Formats: sequence, C-alpha cells, structure tokens
Amino acid sequence: MALKQYLQFKLSQKLSPQQIQLMKLIQLPTQAFEQRLKQELEENPALDTGKESEAAEDSFDEFDNTEEYNDSEKIEAEDINVDEYLSDDEIPDYRTQANNYSSDDEEKSVPYAAGTSFTQHLINQLNTFRLSEQEEEIAYFLVGSVDESGYIRRSLSDITDDLAFTQNVFTTEEEVQEVLKVVHQLDPAGVGARNLQECLSIQLQRKEPNPDVELAQKIIDKAFEQFTKKHYKKLMHKFNIDEEELKDAIEEIERLNPKPGGSYAGNNKIVEHIVPDFAIKIVDGELELTLNGRNAPELHVSREYNNMLKGYKDSKEKSKAQKDAVMFIKQKLDAAKWFIEAVRQRQQTLFVTMSSIMEYQTEYFLTGDERKLRPMILKDIADEIEMDVSTISRVANSKYVDTPYGTKLIKEFFSESMTNDQGEEVSTREIKKILETVIEEENKKKPLTDEALSKILKEKGYPIARRTVAKYREQLDIPVARLRKEL
Repeated sequence: MALKQYLQFKLSQKLSPQQIQLMKLIQLPTQAFEQRLKQELEENPALDTGKESEAAEDSFDEFDNTEEYNDSEKIEAEDINVDEYLSDDEIPDYRTQANNYSSDDEEKSVPYAAGTSFTQHLINQLNTFRLSEQEEEIAYFLVGSVDESGYIRRSLSDITDDLAFTQNVFTTEEEVQEVLKVVHQLDPAGVGARNLQECLSIQLQRKEPNPDVELAQKIIDKAFEQFTKKHYKKLMHKFNIDEEELKDAIEEIERLNPKPGGSYAGNNKIVEHIVPDFAIKIVDGELELTLNGRNAPELHVSREYNNMLKGYKDSKEKSKAQKDAVMFIKQKLDAAKWFIEAVRQRQQTLFVTMSSIMEYQTEYFLTGDERKLRPMILKDIADEIEMDVSTISRVANSKYVDTPYGTKLIKEFFSESMTNDQGEEVSTREIKKILETVIEEENKKKPLTDEALSKILKEKGYPIARRTVAKYREQLDIPVARLRKEL
C-alpha cells in the first residue's frame, strides 16, 4: 500500500491556560481555595495581598489602573538594564525576619492530639493477660485483623494459614479459637466477633443476668434469622412467651452496639468543619445573599516588581543575564495578573450562580419547607445566567450555603420534576418529603407496603407507580414494610 501525504483543515475548541485555571478555582470550596491562594502567594513573589499604602482604591481597581504594566505596552528584553535594581540599598524581606521567639510568646498554631489507635488500645489490654509466647503472637495477629467496626471478617482457616506463612507460627484452628475467646474479653464488648450474631451474643453475655437478658440471649443464639426478619409471632410460639415479654427482650437487644469498634475509632478522628461559601438571610421579608469574605481576598501585583520592570525598560545596557531577569519578571507579572483576574471571575461566577438559585427557590428560602422546592436542574440555572452546565455543576457540587434553616449543600436544591394530577410540575424532593411523612405517621404494628404507599400518594395528587415508591424509599434509606414492624 502506497503512503500518501495530504492536508486537512479542522476547527477545534481548546481551553486556554487562564480558562483552565478559572475552572479549577471555581470548583474549590472556601477552605481549599484558601490553601490554593496561599500556595500561589508562596510560588509567585509578584503577587501580594492587602492594600498598598499609597492606594485608596480597591485592590482589583488598583491593579486595573496600574500604568507601570499594561498589555498594550510591549517591553523588549534589549531595552532593559538591571544594574540599578540590584544595589545593596534594598534589603530583602527575608533578611529582616527572625524565627527566634521567647518562651512567653503566644503560640498561634493549635496542635492536634494524636490519640491512641483502636488496634493499640486492644493491644494494651492484651498485655494484662497471661499468655504463652505462641498464644501472644496469635492474639496480636487476631487484634491486627480487627477492622474499624470491631469485627474479624476472615475465617479461622485463613487466619491459621496466614499465621504459618507470614508469622512462621504453626498452629491449629482449635488453638486460634481458644485465643479468640480471650480477644472477646477485651473492651469494647463485642470486639473480635466474626458476624453480627456473635457480636450481639458476646455483649449479652457481658450483661448482668435477668429474665429479659436471658430471653434476648436465646433469641440471638437460637432464632437470629427469625429475629432479623421480624417474625414476631414465630418467636412467641417458639419460646412460649407473650408479646410483652418479647418486647422487653427486643428492647435489651436494641440497646446493644452492632459496631463496637465505631464507638472508639470515631473519637480519635479530627473533626472536619464545613465553611459555608454563601450566607442567605431574611431581612424585612426579603432574601439577602452574601459571599463568604474568605472567598474575596484583596490581591494586587507587587509594586516593586512593576517598578523593576519600568526601570528595565528605561535602561540602555544589555546583557544575557538582564534579558533572563526580564523574562522571569514578565512571566511572574503575567501569572499574577491572570490569577487576580481568575479570582475576580470566580467571585462573580459564584455570586451570580447562587443568586439565580436563590431567586429560583425563593419560596423555599423564605419558609424552609422542602415541599416548596421547585423542580430545578443544572440546565435551568445555566440558561438563566447564560453559562455552561459544567460551570454550574462545579459551583453546586462542593459549595455550601448558610441558611436560616441550617447549612445546606447547594446540589441538594436540584431535583427532577414530575407531573401531578393537576398537570403541574412538582419536585421529586417534595414527593419524597411527603412519602417520608406518611411512613413516619403509619401504624408501626402494620406498616404500609409500597403498594399502599403508592395508593396514598395517588390520593394526594401524585400518581406514581409502586416501583417508583420503592426507589424513593431506598433513596431515603427507609427499609421495607416488614422491617419497619414494631411490637
């Protein structure tokens, strides 16, 4: 086959570096944006924060009015002299700073407590038992196999094989079983269990005996499947008890912890605080939107760098080193200008987008009633403010707004629509809220099936199928009717 050369013209769209930078900034929440800003300030010495001493205007206006550096003013490297800007009269800032401090100086940083890991907590308890060397190695291995929930999710045969291959400890399943009983004595109660049934049984064994606890123990050990499926009549017949006795035993079981490890591990995690990107207040019956001040830093181009560039332009001497210095300064000034412009566009995009969402959902923000949420998709807001859907998605996915009804994730205000029996479009969030209310008010002794829920919603003017009810119920983390049954 012969090789051929040919020309092809193609029109394609590509994002500029500035556009890519803006898109990355828009999707950052407040805390991540602050970290990005700090990183940029460290990397680019031509970027400063705050207001300059000689400026009376806003930092962004000041940058726009700076005459020392202008896009239309092209500066060639051949016209630059760096000598007069490298004199010893200028003392760098880093030489005027000291890292030493007295013992009574205020410590600004807040240290985090490292705490003790869950595994170490269990090992510390193991050290109080008298075990042989081999039993101790097996116990340590079992403790190391406990997950965050407090369970050992592996079979004894797998653990026995791993002990032989990885620890060079040759043992039997029976010996591992005996050491596992020691692990079951550790706190919190139920740790080291291999399944939920064993976990609950261990906790009941640790409780002070009484008729309710003894009955609960029998139910867990001998009729666990019937208990999980809430076959209460079968349980009463099996153990020859009445409804009141069964109710007391179930209350004992409900007090147990199905995830014993979670109660300890959760206390050592650093709490992550949500910083709202917006705040909505009701002032004299009107909604008022504000952007978190941490999203609007005062940035400007360093006056020193601008002055240096102007001096380079007026200089007549030329050298390769001078050209390299000019290129470096121009690069940093360009980067500073692009970053400031991107930050300003980020502020405008966030504010315009949230303003449109607020106007679209005015009735909800005034009342706080989720049933007042209008059906809204990304395209609705994109068309309203004439921006791309991807931009709206970036704003909505990771931003929070402080409302009179709590801090909300912005994407929660978006929902699909359905048509009710009057031909009006309503939000699926409204239907879910009504479904949740109906289930809360149902008779727990005879919970409503999905078919019954579908009929109730149709009576309320929302004609949806049983399968749709099941889908919404699962999205709300509500179990099926049988598992909602109570005595």
